[in-house]
This record gives sequence, C-alpha cells and structure tokens, in this order.
Amino acid sequence: MTSLRHKRRLLLQAAAALACSSWLPAMAAEAAPHACAANWPQWDAFVRRQLQADGRIVDFSVPEQQSTSESQSYGMFFALVANDRARFASIWRWSRDNLGAGSDKLPAWHWGRRENGSFGVLDPNSASDADLWFAYALLEAARLWQQPDYHQAALALLAQVKEREVKVMPKLGPMLLPGEFGFDAGRDRWRLNPSYLPLPLLRRFAAIDPSGPWGAMAQTSARLVIESSPQGFAPDWVIYDAAKGFVPDTERSVLGSYDAIRVYVWAGVTADGDPLVAGVRKALAPMVRAVLNYAAPPEKIDTVSGAPVGRGPIGFSAALLPYLKAVHADEALAAQQRLVADKWAAWQASAPKPGAAGDGEFNYYNSMLTLFGWGWLQGQYRFDANGQLLPRWACKS
Repeated sequence: MTSLRHKRRLLLQAAAALACSSWLPAMAAEAAPHACAANWPQWDAFVRRQLQADGRIVDFSVPEQQSTSESQSYGMFFALVANDRARFASIWRWSRDNLGAGSDKLPAWHWGRRENGSFGVLDPNSASDADLWFAYALLEAARLWQQPDYHQAALALLAQVKEREVKVMPKLGPMLLPGEFGFDAGRDRWRLNPSYLPLPLLRRFAAIDPSGPWGAMAQTSARLVIESSPQGFAPDWVIYDAAKGFVPDTERSVLGSYDAIRVYVWAGVTADGDPLVAGVRKALAPMVRAVLNYAAPPEKIDTVSGAPVGRGPIGFSAALLPYLKAVHADEALAAQQRLVADKWAAWQASAPKPGAAGDGEFNYYNSMLTLFGWGWLQGQYRFDANGQLLPRWACKS
C-alpha cells in the first residue's frame, strides 16, 4: 500500500511539473531558473509607493491624490499573482467600505481629495472594466485560495454588471458599456472603450455563468478591436452606430493613447489557444513597425490616419512586451525589454521617496502597465484558454 501511494504521489508530482513547464519556461524569456519561485520586485516597489496600509492604492501624480476602482481592482489582481493574501483582503475591504464595491450598487470609479480638503467619492458613476477585474480577481482568489466568500462576492458583482452595464446592441449583440451612465451617444449609438474587455476575463465568466452574455461578448469584443482599428491602431474611444458599425469618435478623440495601450496588453497575455486572439493580434500588427521606427511605442496615434505623435512613457514599452512576444517580433521585443530593464534599474537607484509628486518614471500608471506587461514576460502569471489564472506560485516544484 505504501508503495502504491508513493508511486501515485510521484505521478501527481510529475503531472504538476509538466503542467508548469508547459507554460512557464517556454513562454517567459526572463523567468527565473526556479520557475515556481514567487519573487516579484516590481510588486514590492508598487506596494511601497502606491499602497497604503489600509488597502487604498494612491495615484500621487494628480492633485486629488486619487484612488480609482481601476487601481483597486488591478491591485487585487496583482496581489493574487503575488500570493499576497493579506494585501488582497485589505484592498478589497477598502474598496467595499469606500467605493461601495460588493454592496447593492456598482463601485464608484473615482475617490480622492475634494475641493474642501476632505476625502471621499468624487464621481459615483461606475467604470465597467474595473468591475470586471474586481469580479475576476475575486473568482480566482476563491478558486486558488479556497475562499468561497470571494466567489459569492464575484457572482453578486457580475449580476450587477449584467443588469446595469451590459447592453444588447442592434446588429452587434451584447456589449459592455464603459459605465452605468453617460455612454449613450444618440439614437442607436453608444460610446465604447476597446480596452475594457480582456478576452481571458470573458472566457472565465462564460465558464462560471454559461447562461450569461460573456461568451457572445467575447465575439463582439474581438469585433470591436478589429473593426475600430482600420490602420492597425486601437483607439481610446469609438462609437458603435447600429446603422454604420464602428466609427471614429470625432466628438471626443480619434487618438489611441493611455487607454488603448491596454488593448495590446490583453492581446499579448491571452492564451494562444483562444480562437479569437489570432485575429485580434493580426489587426494590431502595424504597432510592431511603429515600435521599431520610434524605438518605443508612440504616445499617441491618430487611428484614422495612422500618424504617430511623440514617444510613449516607459509603461508603454512594458505594456507591449507580451504582444511583441506573442507575435514573434523578436527585434522589437529585445529592444523594449532592454529599455524597460535599464529604466527600472536607473529608477531603483535614484527613485524619489514614496508619495513624491509623479513618483518619477514609474508612477502609478506606468507601474501598473509594468506589472501587467513585464510581469507576464517574467512568468509571474499566465491565463489558460478558458481564462483561468495560472500564477507562478501555484506551480508546485
């Protein structure tokens, strides 16, 4: 009996090692030799500079010293990737207590210093991308850490998203509005944000809520990216017109910039086995040439003409790493990887104190993009084709 148990344990260990090796060393050019180690210096720096003890993530680059539902939800995802249970719990607790997350309303998107000097909600409207990331982080924390209360909170939040932020649009199907209010652009016209719909999240939601809109929304989200990028560059905002399809948002902006850079992150980190991702990556291919021409991603691109403007910050370079890896753009990948590593080393050597205005090159937004992009390249996490999170720490050596 002991021998049988021993053999069974060895078989299970071999299967686990094979599962880990199938996605970590082969995909992560910078993965450490011990693939299951959980060291993540960029997360440690983010915690020191952006995360308060009470769970509030602060963007010091703006006078309001703001926190957003985006920053809180991303913070929960990163804490899960880092296997940081205590900080995950504190970020969620602060979000519940201050943004209303998990109650009978959607989380307020904007919290910070008011004109009178007090702190509180600055705008009660929701941000649907953050709502998806809250729900995803809770679902995966429930599964990986075996905490069913997080699962119930995720389902409750997804129910609110379905009721208040999902719209079935004529000739398109179910689509995510950017927030609960303010995105109706006229008769059968809506303003949309292509960066709000990561395919892995939609796949995960479809698996746990198969009767929901998530599977169909994966299809419409791929259409959104492909059809709103005629020159191969994703816009920050786009109009869906039921009579005309996706058209440039000339009232707000036709540029692709600080919002749209996340479209490339999601296209890069989506599992190769997702049947929609190849079409999305192909539609965005002109970004590779732009990166080579500018030695960095452009800060802004006119998505109608394809004309670039300026050189993007270091976070843009980090954000592009998974995409460049996924499309085998080896020259551009190597150059951007060196740039990110060099900038990080220089910043670490001379970084301002936590809370300093802007916090240098690796401020909140650049740090967030770095955690997503460079973190993926380092092998800190993967998504499988069904949207499940595969953090490095869950790979048992």
